[in-house]
Amino acid sequence: MLKAMLGEAWQAMGANRLRTALTMLGMVIGVGAVVLMMAIGQGAQMAVQQTISSMGSNLFIVLAGYTSTGGVRAGSGNAPTLRIADAEAIAELDGVVSVAPIHPGSAQLVRGSNNWNSFLHGTTAEYFDVRSWNVIEGAPFGDSDVRAATRVALIGKTAATNLFGDESPVDKTIRIGQIPFTVVGVLAPKGQNLDGRDQDDMLVIPITTAQRKVFGTSFQGAVRMIMVKAASPEVMPAVEKSITALLRQRHRIRESQDNDFTLRNLTAVADSAAETTRVMSLLLGAIASVSLLVGGIGIMNIMLVSVTERTREIGIRMAIGARQKDILSQFLLEAIIISIAGCLIGLLLGVGGAILVNVLANTAVVISGSSVLVAFGVAAGIGVFFGFYPARKAAALDPIEALRYQ
Repeated sequence: MLKAMLGEAWQAMGANRLRTALTMLGMVIGVGAVVLMMAIGQGAQMAVQQTISSMGSNLFIVLAGYTSTGGVRAGSGNAPTLRIADAEAIAELDGVVSVAPIHPGSAQLVRGSNNWNSFLHGTTAEYFDVRSWNVIEGAPFGDSDVRAATRVALIGKTAATNLFGDESPVDKTIRIGQIPFTVVGVLAPKGQNLDGRDQDDMLVIPITTAQRKVFGTSFQGAVRMIMVKAASPEVMPAVEKSITALLRQRHRIRESQDNDFTLRNLTAVADSAAETTRVMSLLLGAIASVSLLVGGIGIMNIMLVSVTERTREIGIRMAIGARQKDILSQFLLEAIIISIAGCLIGLLLGVGGAILVNVLANTAVVISGSSVLVAFGVAAGIGVFFGFYPARKAAALDPIEALRYQ
């Protein structure tokens, strides 16, 4: 029975190949667009998640600044309002795992005839724990290097490649200006941060070395920022309040005065970015789904035309014993075949398009089985939904009126 109905369906669709192909095209474009947009959206989500994990977990950043002079507010990170002693005091708070004061800047790195401008962080040995940053070659510097202001450095992958090529940089010497530094380790790759900056274009040296020999700060012990790692997400609100209260007390800020520092919850920023990307992914899928709806309307339209053209045929079938459910099943089967065939072609085009985007645009894409199954299921559902009305209309025809139709 089913085999005969499939044969009749193919015969009916083959009689109007161009019209069937154009109807199927709506489903092809719809499914292909959904798969492609979902792949791009999920790829963006994955990229953001990787960036968030590369930053470290449960992080706060305290920026120096926000001092007022004559009613004019200075920008954060400019005024020397934070000190290494502040970082040491924060480390004693409950819920704080590790703290790293940082003196950031940039420097021209020189290795033989090669030179490269890179970001430079002067910090303490706790920095690598705060950032969850592993050393893939060599070893990190220790507290003794910070106390002695030794000229040692850890180098990021991007800076190492530009200065040393494929050669190992460990135990080699580079210069910052005229000051030689020994590279003691290579940092694990982290990729871009949420601002799009390459985190691997980095050189990390002891904070005392940075202040005394590289930047030459006139405020001994002052730092631009402090990074704080909390024990867990649950304690972060309490830690945030404790840090604010501690620094206001240490800096002797009256209740009526604003903070002379800025405290940022990097985890909250990262969560916001992740949520934005998730919404964008859903929006892309929703926009692409409109194409599926248009394809479904196309199927209904062509099936209604088919019912009108085949009215006499329907009347003859009913006259020789075909039941209403037989007519209903026949036209519904044709609609389902068109939608599933279009869906399969659309899946191939969507997956191919996603791979092409990945290769040509160097953009992360994720082709998940769930998105493919959802697209396929929705397409089949649309075929049934929009094919049902024309099939029902065909089944409800009066045999005598159908036989009279010219």
